Amino acid sequence: MQSPPVQLDATDERIMAELRRDARQSVTAIAQKCHISRAHAYSRINRLQDEGVILRYTALIDPVKAGLQASAYVTLKLRQHSWREMRERLTAIKQVHHIGLVGGNFDVILLVRAQNNAELRHVIFDQLQSMPGVLDTQTFLIFEDVDTR
Repeated sequence: MQSPPVQLDATDERIMAELRRDARQSVTAIAQKCHISRAHAYSRINRLQDEGVILRYTALIDPVKAGLQASAYVTLKLRQHSWREMRERLTAIKQVHHIGLVGGNFDVILLVRAQNNAELRHVIFDQLQSMPGVLDTQTFLIFEDVDTR
């Protein structure tokens, strides 16, 4: 069971927007942009971390410049009651960058990034389609990535 959402106000929203824009900026810079004191910004950021709103800080990598020339969204239809086992297997595939359990015509959507089409094909045909519990896959090639944040 998931915990309830954390109550967030406009200041929390502004702080999170600044961190999404650039998580490397100083607390002082965030405080100035959010029109609050440094101490207040520091305590707000700590609270957001402690309450699990901020999970981690990471870098946004350009996949093409990082040598990942082929990307696709891959949808999976799963055998009933196989999600927990599948989640572990999917997280073990280094080319799988995101996993979403969804409702609709399929059960899971994956973001798969590979060095080239041959590697992408190997992941889809040899790894994903051969997993026990996978009933069907569909692949949607990504021609261009646009970051909206």
